Amino acid sequence: MTTGSGHPLRIALVCLGNICRSPMADVVLEKKLADAGLADEVHVDSAGTGDWHRGEPMDPRAAAILEEHGYDPTRHRAQQITSRWFDDHDLVLTMDGSNFDAVRALARTPRDRSKVQMFRSYDPVATPGDDEVPDPWYGGPSGFEHVLRLIERTSDAIVASAPRLVEELAR
Repeated sequence: MTTGSGHPLRIALVCLGNICRSPMADVVLEKKLADAGLADEVHVDSAGTGDWHRGEPMDPRAAAILEEHGYDPTRHRAQQITSRWFDDHDLVLTMDGSNFDAVRALARTPRDRSKVQMFRSYDPVATPGDDEVPDPWYGGPSGFEHVLRLIERTSDAIVASAPRLVEELAR
């Protein structure tokens, strides 16, 4: 399964600092893709719109909640999205409306802008008023747990959509 250009589907996940939401989604989605036998067909990466944490590991609270649920957060290092990411990714999924706006502002072409979607646009229970992954940074463990549940459910839907996404990109 490859896109029209012959490469695997490449998905970027974006939040503000790339230490909580987008790296959690990266780790979860990669594991779910691997479990579904799609690791070679879909590649995942994450970044933040800001540069404050570039090179740092995941927030310890995010890493702890992932480890508690059987995920491995150890390889993550924060990075910042730039306009060049549109050359290397087929789909750019943002965690909230502010990230969506910031990423679309980086887009150089209408094609780049068309790659940007909200992450939870794939969540089967998201609604127009509830389509963001909330930032758990200022909360306690329950906020990270809630974010993980949203990410897992949405990642399941992305995995189920992967063949359709590849087909759409091949056109």
